[in-house]
Amino acid sequence: MLAHNSHLEADLLVLGAGMAGLTAAASACSQGARVVLVEKGAAVGGSALYAGYVWTAAGYETMREVNPAGDPALARVVVEGLEPGLDWIRSLGVAVGPEVVVLGYGAGHATDMAGYLGACVTLVRRHGVVLTGATAERLLHDADGVHGAVVRTVDGELTVASRATMLATGGFGGDPELRAQRIHPRARNLALRANPGSTGDGLRLGLAAGAAFAGERAGFYGHLIPSGVAYDDPLEFVTLTFYHSEHGVLLNLDGRRFVDETLGDHLNALAVLDQPDARALSICDERVHRQWMLTPYVAGAEAPDKFRLAYRRGARAAIAEDLAELESLPEEWGYPGPAARDALNAFNEECREGSPTPARRLDGEPLLDPPYYVIELVPAITNTWGGLRIDERARVLGPDGAPIAGLLAAGADAGGLYERAYGGGLAAGLTFGLRAAQTALPIGARS
Repeated sequence: MLAHNSHLEADLLVLGAGMAGLTAAASACSQGARVVLVEKGAAVGGSALYAGYVWTAAGYETMREVNPAGDPALARVVVEGLEPGLDWIRSLGVAVGPEVVVLGYGAGHATDMAGYLGACVTLVRRHGVVLTGATAERLLHDADGVHGAVVRTVDGELTVASRATMLATGGFGGDPELRAQRIHPRARNLALRANPGSTGDGLRLGLAAGAAFAGERAGFYGHLIPSGVAYDDPLEFVTLTFYHSEHGVLLNLDGRRFVDETLGDHLNALAVLDQPDARALSICDERVHRQWMLTPYVAGAEAPDKFRLAYRRGARAAIAEDLAELESLPEEWGYPGPAARDALNAFNEECREGSPTPARRLDGEPLLDPPYYVIELVPAITNTWGGLRIDERARVLGPDGAPIAGLLAAGADAGGLYERAYGGGLAAGLTFGLRAAQTALPIGARS
């Protein structure tokens, strides 16, 4: 063991036991390091428990194309580190499926996440210390860097002295005030499709130690969901997500289109947040319903009829037999029916002429096949993109760009990788988790 129960010493202290934290802790343990892993929840896993595909952009150039404002050095780590990361997962005896296309520009693999996270925590428990229901109260830092943390456990206060400390607490998606401050004032009321315990602990600790923030305009990764439907069951995070919004039309409260919907539902979520009341009306026809809503978003996944499920759950939803019926939208919804009808007629005419406005880069088909499925959608957040500035070695940087000695960050606690674009969260946690373990373990720290 590492010491008695009021003071521990470690080569690596990891705060947060999600994808990034468990990966770093397990990798470090596999190399003989002394590791202390701290998780505020009653169990490990974080939001990774709700996911199943480890993926990123299909090549570095593709990543730069879809994520041009993100840090190119960080992007390269994720893209080039994915295959070695998957090999690491396989080395633990965890099943990794064949390659599939994700979001049209990504490549990834269905992965037994419960198996992987379980294998990681077993490895850490065997060779280190795992503390659940524990929270880091402050980092131990001075002019020479970070030297560990003071942790509050169920048994009292614990001091962990460590060569390196890694922040991997899952970002600040679960904190309404931080969302309003760092994303958008209307982000305060976003629904959460992730672990509610990710409330900015790592961000606060890092900033208090002198770290810089990256991603003031980065936004968040999320999707559109039906308004007025309870969204607190993790098993429904996928079932009630309207991925197919990218093939329909989105109208704001003025009854106008405002975005190229085809670039992705995850980007539509950002666009809707910018609209009045952060809500929009989604309209699609039977072709979209049949071809996209009833088709798995990722090969091999289930595809329930999300519209009918949401309708039964009390969402603002209706079926119009023709476009003329849009004129009779319920008044209490707040959308001008005649404007919605005219917008769809104009959209169809513009598509026939090949010039919809805003443009439709990936799906320029008109909506001509009745009936029409109408539902109000709102954004829901999965994880934040802004966070502590890091370099390609997962070292946390200060405002001057220099690393803060002894401090690392990965996963959603780290910013700079994505800016109003997305290339995979599990892949980022995996690759930078492995990179953090490598950075934390100088040769002398290994047995």
